[in-house]
Parts: sequence; structure tokens; C-alpha cells
Amino acid sequence: MNPILRNLIAVIVGAFLGGALNMFIVTNGSSIIPLPEGVDNSSMESLSAGMHLFEPKHFLMPFLAHALGTLLAAFVCTKIAVHRKLALAMLIGVFFLVGGVMMVFELPSPAWFNATDITLAYIPMAWIGYRLGK
Repeated sequence: MNPILRNLIAVIVGAFLGGALNMFIVTNGSSIIPLPEGVDNSSMESLSAGMHLFEPKHFLMPFLAHALGTLLAAFVCTKIAVHRKLALAMLIGVFFLVGGVMMVFELPSPAWFNATDITLAYIPMAWIGYRLGK
């Protein structure tokens, strides 16, 4: 297979699987740590309106979703890619980071969570995924 095509497939498959894991954890995380009464995680309006009810424990699942989704995406990408594996894993990290920054602007999350999420859940996890995959 053409190496460029295989690298493109690596990024697409990695991003898809990482995004799927992210969504799985976000949608099912409330079964482990229940959301505050009246907050629905399937609605941005409900999340925004109920954000003041969140305790630090409620931010664990979103952080894990972002971190593990990025980790899996970079790992899969690294395993499939032919060359430039680090660059492609970091591309995955940047892709997920852009999504994380967009969420910072969409949801009124606490600054401590935004800072932790943006600095630890994306680029470092993409690098770890690359290291585990090579």
C-alpha cells in the first residue's frame, strides 16, 4: 500500500476510534459518577445551566474521556502509520486539542479544569500514545 495513503488511513482510523472512546466515556461516565440532579449530559444547554452544581468529582470522567481518547487515537495512528509516526501522533493530539479548546468556549467550566484539561489531556497523551505504539 502507498505509504501516504496508509498514513492518511492511520490518522483517520486513530481519530475515529479515539473519538468513539471519548464519546463512550462521556455518555456512560455518569453511571459511575452520577451527574447532579437535573443535569443532562446529552444537552449543552442543560450542562451549561447546571455547571454551577458540579463538584470536582464530576470533572473526572470528562478529563478521562479527553485523555484516553487522545491516547488511543495516537496509539492506533502510530501502530498503523508507515513513517513520521511522531508527527502524525502529534497531529492527532492537536486535532483533539482544538476540540478541547472549542469546549472551553462552549461550556462555562471552572478555570482549574480548563487548565488541567488543555495542558494534560491532549499533547502529553498523544506523546504517550506514540511511545506506547512504537
